[in-house]
Amino acid sequence: MAFSMYSASVPVFARMLNNLLGLLDKAEAHAKAKKFDPNNFVGMRLTPDMLPFARQIQIASDAAKGCVARLAGVDAPKWEDKEATLDELRARIRKTIDYVNSVPAAKIEGSETREITMPMPTGPMKFSGERLLLGLSMPNFMFHCTMTYALLRQGGVEVGKGDFLGAP
Repeated sequence: MAFSMYSASVPVFARMLNNLLGLLDKAEAHAKAKKFDPNNFVGMRLTPDMLPFARQIQIASDAAKGCVARLAGVDAPKWEDKEATLDELRARIRKTIDYVNSVPAAKIEGSETREITMPMPTGPMKFSGERLLLGLSMPNFMFHCTMTYALLRQGGVEVGKGDFLGAP
């Protein structure tokens, strides 16, 4: 079977975003059991120079919707990064899932060789669709999902690898 850009992108992004929703549910349950405000997680950092928890989710969201949009040759929706509660982060994740699932497979298939120019802090960079997906977008997305998981672990939330990976 040939490599499918759609199968390597949209279902993977959607699955991991759904797993993030599960992590947020566990974080909220943990906070309630310990009798503290679940929104305390929103500003958590592993180290002072690290982006906070909410920003990790916002960047994961941006990576998923941005990649799918670029592969499809359309503009990604732009959302303000103003989420300040777990409920607002859940809403952003759900909005991202809805967006990536709304892009038809036919718009993404065949994008592996499409030239995609991305603005970068050092200037625009050109990628093939496959290189964008596998070399930049997916690793960036997974990094920020992993940081979300790590912050919750540091915060005492009982999550494990199965929560991160979800059901096979």
